[in-house]
Amino acid sequence: MLLTEFNTTDVRPLLTECLAVPRWVDAVLAGRPYAGLDELQAAADLPLTSDEIRQAMAAHPRIGEKPAGGWARAEQSGVDNADAFAAANAEYEAKFGHVYLVCASGRSGEELLKILRERLDNDPETELAIAGRELLKIAALRLAKAVTA
Repeated sequence: MLLTEFNTTDVRPLLTECLAVPRWVDAVLAGRPYAGLDELQAAADLPLTSDEIRQAMAAHPRIGEKPAGGWARAEQSGVDNADAFAAANAEYEAKFGHVYLVCASGRSGEELLKILRERLDNDPETELAIAGRELLKIAALRLAKAVTA
């Protein structure tokens, strides 16, 4: 979609697909019209609360499980070690109480598994903050794919 169309049509569903956080969607909508893509991306870089991070994570599939479709399927296309992820995901979720969330686009399964194992050393508060930053990276990539100049 062109930026001019983004600025003038109902894009709430698209934004919700990018990041399922109503306050984020409302903030991006409130900033319209955007003069350029950089301005749109800057507006989308909105810090998330802990509750918003947890809410948004609930909409994400586990890394290593092949999503049926949508954004996540393409983003996780480099993950080819699902068996290794099953055990690692279980350990991660037991420690933190939520799915492992990382911006997977362009990364190999081996790299993503290494990052997961490194992040197991984090305390829960630090890990939640990292997951929030990863959510914003994912949203920025999705927005960049959806909206062009």
